[in-house]
Amino acid sequence: MQFSAQEEYGLRCLLRLAGAGEGASMTIPEISHAEGMSVAYVGKIMRALREGGLVVSERGQAGGYRLARKPEDISAAQAISVLGGKFYEGEFCERFPGNENECAHTVNCSIRSLWRAVQTVVDQVLSSTTLKDLMRTEEAMDRFVDNLVVISAAAPGASLEGEKTAG
Repeated sequence: MQFSAQEEYGLRCLLRLAGAGEGASMTIPEISHAEGMSVAYVGKIMRALREGGLVVSERGQAGGYRLARKPEDISAAQAISVLGGKFYEGEFCERFPGNENECAHTVNCSIRSLWRAVQTVVDQVLSSTTLKDLMRTEEAMDRFVDNLVVISAAAPGASLEGEKTAG
């Protein structure tokens, strides 16, 4: 599983704005310089974040971009949704059927169940994490993530007896 560069850099831009302080704004060149990204790429990201309602742009001498809400009111899930989307989309099977018009496993696919479960866990973690949480040090964030409660149907490595295997 891999998140896109736009999602990663978009979160970094949001964190940069959050770190600037409540109500403070930054220009695209300021964000670009601070994050080591091109002005054009930061501009593209900020446009997506503005259109997604996560940042507000202000014109004029003291203009720039600022968060649309407080850092504790913006989740990582909201940012990822605006910047890219989900890891697993339900219509994946329809888009990638192999050489046929329909996937050979459309009716019974254990892999689809796995991807849905992975997406559920990812959604839980991202929804439970705000920009304010991400402003912590890496060590503190490690502790925070370790304490997130993720509900799992079975312990890692466990098997459900009596279940039929796909095949």
